Amino acid sequence: MAEKRFLTLADVGEVLNISSSQTYAIVRSGELPAIQVGGRGQWRVEASKLEDYISDAYERTAASIKELNLQEGEEAGS
Repeated sequence: MAEKRFLTLADVGEVLNISSSQTYAIVRSGELPAIQVGGRGQWRVEASKLEDYISDAYERTAASIKELNLQEGEEAGS
C-alpha cells in the first residue's frame, strides 16, 4: 500500500508527539502549511510539508543552539 499523501491533525500530532491543541496551533499560525477539506473544514497536512517542517525545525534548533553557545562564550570572555 502506498504512503498516504495527506495526514489528519491527529496523525501529525502522533508523528511529532505533541497534543492536538499544539498541532492545531502550529497549523493555525501558518507555521505548518495545511488545507481545509470538506464541508466541515477538516484540516489535512501533506506528508511532504510535515517533513519540510521537521527539517526546518532541526535547522532552527541548530541555529538557536549556535547562538546560545556564542552568547555564553561572550559572557565567559567578559
